This record gives sequence, structure tokens and C-alpha cells, in this order.
Amino acid sequence: MSLSLRTISREQHLGYLQSLPSASHCQVPAWADVKNEWRSENLGWFNESEELVGAALVLYRQLPKVKRYLAYLPEGPVINWYAPNLDEWLQPMLAHLKQQGAFTVKMGPPVVIRRWNSAAIKAGIQDPNVKRLRDVEASVIEPRAFEVSDKLRRMGWQQAEDGGAGFGDVQPR
Repeated sequence: MSLSLRTISREQHLGYLQSLPSASHCQVPAWADVKNEWRSENLGWFNESEELVGAALVLYRQLPKVKRYLAYLPEGPVINWYAPNLDEWLQPMLAHLKQQGAFTVKMGPPVVIRRWNSAAIKAGIQDPNVKRLRDVEASVIEPRAFEVSDKLRRMGWQQAEDGGAGFGDVQPR
């Protein structure tokens, strides 16, 4: 699959997200309006048929006194994270962000490794030894998520420290 990346309109971005079964509110173009100290951009990935197959809200935060930016993709980009050619999705994005003046990129891949059903959560809440969600045995583990993590690491991405936030962790890694 050959992919191309380019800036898209807010309407295209929102239309793409609405075509999916689910997507994070942090990738909705209107989320940029909440982040008024950040510049935003909507990116789209297109296949050979010029069909929109992925999207990303990028927030840029300028460093003081220089024209360099932190590029942040909250809970995104919204792409096929399980694609065998993951680098073909991310390399054009990195090149584009660098052209925009980004010195670093932080993204939050919406790839879920573990899921807990309600019974497991209830048991964890009742257990005095449980301090964090990860202390509760997961109901489902997604092995493909580990593959994504390995691919990202091989591409040079680094995972941010957890910080021990436990149940209150609201910042994507």
C-alpha cells in the first residue's frame, strides 16, 4: 500500500473520524480550540485511490524565543496501528513535522494492551492490596499491541516514563 500525507481541512478530519466506530475526543479537530496556546494542524493519510485512510490532530507548542516546536498528537494519530508497514505511516509524518519546525514529537498511540471487565475492576476496588489498575489481572491481553510497541521501539520511538499515576493516569504514553 502506497500512502501519501498532506494537510486536510477540519471538515475532512471530522468526517473521517465520524466514519469510524470510535476515536478519542482528543483527536477531534475542535480539541485544538481548547488548547488556545497551541497551533494546530490536521493531517490526512491517503491511499493510491486518494481515499482518506488515516488522520491526525497535531498540536504545536513553540519554545520560548525560538521558532522550534513540540509536536503533540494527543491519543493519536488515528491510523492502522497494526499495519505491517507502520513505518510507511509514521516516516512521512515525522518528515512533515520536521518541516514545520518540530524538534520533538510526542504521540499517544491508541493501542490498548490490556482490558479489564467490570468484575475484575470491582474485585480490584475491593482488594486493599490493589493501588493501581495494573495491580489487577487483566481480563484480556492484546498480543498485537506488544508487536506495535516493539515496532515503535525499533523505529527509534521512546516510551515516556509512567510516573506512577495509576488509576488517574490521563496523559497518553
